Amino acid sequence: MKRLQGPGRTVAQLVGVVVVMGALSWASVPFYDWFCRVTGFGGTPGRAAEGVDQILDREITVRFDASVDSTMAWQFKPVENKMKLRIGETALAFYEAYNPTDRPIAGSASYNVAPYAAGGFFNKIQCFCFEEQVLQPGERVQMPVTFFVDPEIVDDRDAKYVHTITLSYTFYEIDLPEGYAALDAQSNDTNLN
Repeated sequence: MKRLQGPGRTVAQLVGVVVVMGALSWASVPFYDWFCRVTGFGGTPGRAAEGVDQILDREITVRFDASVDSTMAWQFKPVENKMKLRIGETALAFYEAYNPTDRPIAGSASYNVAPYAAGGFFNKIQCFCFEEQVLQPGERVQMPVTFFVDPEIVDDRDAKYVHTITLSYTFYEIDLPEGYAALDAQSNDTNLN
């Protein structure tokens, strides 16, 4: 087998570099998402199947924040602005969403916690943000989130000084799921007749 030499070798090396860089850039988004969820980097909360057995005497305040993307027609807010709970205690909070329009709207929520040091210790058991939400015209709903703050927070070099955690959600409009889209088209056809 003949080895490439000169310009042909350089071209082959450059093509190889381009292919490797393309593969790395394609894999970077899912890898970064996985990394943030595992480590809590960037304030990404964790997910847990259930709460923890250890509940500490130390309390922490959790503040709730809500916003919508500028193109989202919903109104969205926390039912209560903050709550105090003991570290390790499982808590339940609610957010309220309202669709003031005359059409169904689907939404998906992105979320994070601040300060970022607390991200790896804030765990959600159940959350409306795990699934897309669809609100019918004029519908108002309360959406729950069940969570706890891991007791290991008190042993972390940076997070042990955290006394208040802010849980933030932003809703974005997404395409209606297929079943809803067909119903919406059908109701529009009925309204036109």
